[in-house]
Amino acid sequence: MSVTSYVFGVAAALLTLFVVIEMLRRRQLRERHAIWWLIAGFLALLIGLFPVILEWAASVVGIDTPTNLVFFISIAILVLVCIQHSAELTTLESKTRALAEDAALHDLRLRKLEALAGVGTERADS
Repeated sequence: MSVTSYVFGVAAALLTLFVVIEMLRRRQLRERHAIWWLIAGFLALLIGLFPVILEWAASVVGIDTPTNLVFFISIAILVLVCIQHSAELTTLESKTRALAEDAALHDLRLRKLEALAGVGTERADS
């Protein structure tokens, strides 16, 4: 491993960790979303500082080229992030649907009450 790639790997990992922590600090990213990025950043930093770990892990898993292990782990982390976001999107869609139904029911109830009171047609829309 050349010195340039070593320095670049460590700098990229530190930059990733810095950005995620800064976004957490500014409340632009929630903890449950940041966990996978923090794990990826710490793994990248660990591999950047000690590249022998990557070679050892690749040999343990039976992968000939350590770079392929990096790609595999990166893709696995991205898949986990996608699954997490899909689950949260499903929850939000359900909540949005329930809120829309509640709002429609409240609107219907209000219209019925206004019709009973004879106030519905006199309401100004301006």
